[in-house]
Amino acid sequence: MTMDRRKFLRTSALASVGGLTIRGWADPVLSNMLKSADNSDRILVIVQLFGGNDGLNTVIPLDQYGQLASLRSNILIPENQTLDLPGTNGATALHPRLTGLRNLWDNGKLGIVQNVGYPDPSLSHFRSTDIWETGSSGNQLLHTGWLGRYLNGVYPNYPDAYPNADVPYPIAVRVNGAIGLGLQHHGVSMGVSINNTEDALNLAGNIYTDPVQANCSGDKLAYVRSIQRQTDLYGDVIQAAAATACVHSTLYPTGSAPGADLANALKIVASLICGGLGTRIYWVSTTGFDTHSNQVTNGNVLNGAHADLLQGVSDSINAFQDDLQQLGVSDRVLGMTFSEFGRRISSNNSRGTDHGAAAPLFLFGDPVVPGMLGGNPQIAPGTDNQTNVPMGYDFRSVYSSVLQQWFCLSQAEAETVLLGDHATLPIVTPQDCTSGVASVSGLSSNLFLQAAPSPFTERTVITYSCATAGNVKLQVMNAMGQMVAQPVNATMAPGTYKLDLDMGAMPTGMYFCRLQNGALQQVQSMMKVR
Repeated sequence: MTMDRRKFLRTSALASVGGLTIRGWADPVLSNMLKSADNSDRILVIVQLFGGNDGLNTVIPLDQYGQLASLRSNILIPENQTLDLPGTNGATALHPRLTGLRNLWDNGKLGIVQNVGYPDPSLSHFRSTDIWETGSSGNQLLHTGWLGRYLNGVYPNYPDAYPNADVPYPIAVRVNGAIGLGLQHHGVSMGVSINNTEDALNLAGNIYTDPVQANCSGDKLAYVRSIQRQTDLYGDVIQAAAATACVHSTLYPTGSAPGADLANALKIVASLICGGLGTRIYWVSTTGFDTHSNQVTNGNVLNGAHADLLQGVSDSINAFQDDLQQLGVSDRVLGMTFSEFGRRISSNNSRGTDHGAAAPLFLFGDPVVPGMLGGNPQIAPGTDNQTNVPMGYDFRSVYSSVLQQWFCLSQAEAETVLLGDHATLPIVTPQDCTSGVASVSGLSSNLFLQAAPSPFTERTVITYSCATAGNVKLQVMNAMGQMVAQPVNATMAPGTYKLDLDMGAMPTGMYFCRLQNGALQQVQSMMKVR
């Protein structure tokens, strides 16, 4: 007896993570996700920026501009040309081509999470993309995406018995690209990929466009078409949704304008949402952010490849949000950008930047908590061409917060999807499934963190405060962003504490001490010398 391949994958596939073996997701916690499916009108749109975006030229820390000017003078935006961010006390600005995102900021529809990364970062595009898409740590290899695991919990045994009367639509749609690891579950794609909506799943190119001739070859073509259409389970419903007469925003970039391809993908997403498609997750992307050289135009840092890329993303997202509002569906859609890593603090001699670590992440839409979460990255004295922006927030905390605050998962359910416990951040406004979320304003200032003396030769004293009762982590990272110690990981009461930190076995150089207390975080640089 031959077993169906998908059934075999689902009944026999094993995933071992941190000593926990999971078989077929036969887990009572995940089965409870079905209760969350009642919120299927909530939509998540992922915008992936392939290549590793330079966060320091995207969200610019003006409070450390002098230090930046000494480290990246050949690419840094002139201070008087930056786009100010009201509410940041003049400490932070945007790249001048991000006028669309600035418009969302002004209208309370943009959230910025500063310094997002993960411990022990990989500088490989492929590996770091896998880490972000799977939700793994730097030393885990996973074969399921974070959204793939989520969708498998809500729609068990997909694609067996799908589509059906209750779920006639694809549960995820990837526009203008292949379905990546983020939307997979043990080799099964948890959605469909489309390039257009005229024949959404036309797997054989022009198989439906050429007329059928009244001869033997025509009969064969008609037969091939009928067989292919049998596998095209979602094509008709996608086409029907796109055929709805939706009047779109006039702001989308077109033709040769920066971001035209991304804009077209987001316009397709808006069409499908407007047309009533019940899909929960859409994934779009744009590429080109691997800016090792000619990131800016020689002699005019306001122009160049990176400026065009940023404008394309900014204008496309702003048009998409305008579209959603005109269509009357903006309250149902949450958007999020991510790139596999940031870039180095120092520029190189080719008017570019090399692979780095942490970078800002944008959330957009009506549901976001507007404002900036976390302080500007630290540009410490002693920074050299190997120094990375230190992680402030673990990207899995962003994922966990989206799952809980937007898709209404419990903390236990989110932990099961993300294979561990991660802090919940105030990034989505309170929904009917949550007890409420705090404002992001001033969160980073609620903690105190100090390393003294610094510089030091062997030991230094870390003085830190806890603002709220709960889990407290104190981590030490080297200049490359790798975690070299975690002296504190415990539940603690509010108060001020001191830790004698022995760094005698560590090499000399720059280090960063990171304090996390629930949703709060703070990073402080320190220097070990001979």
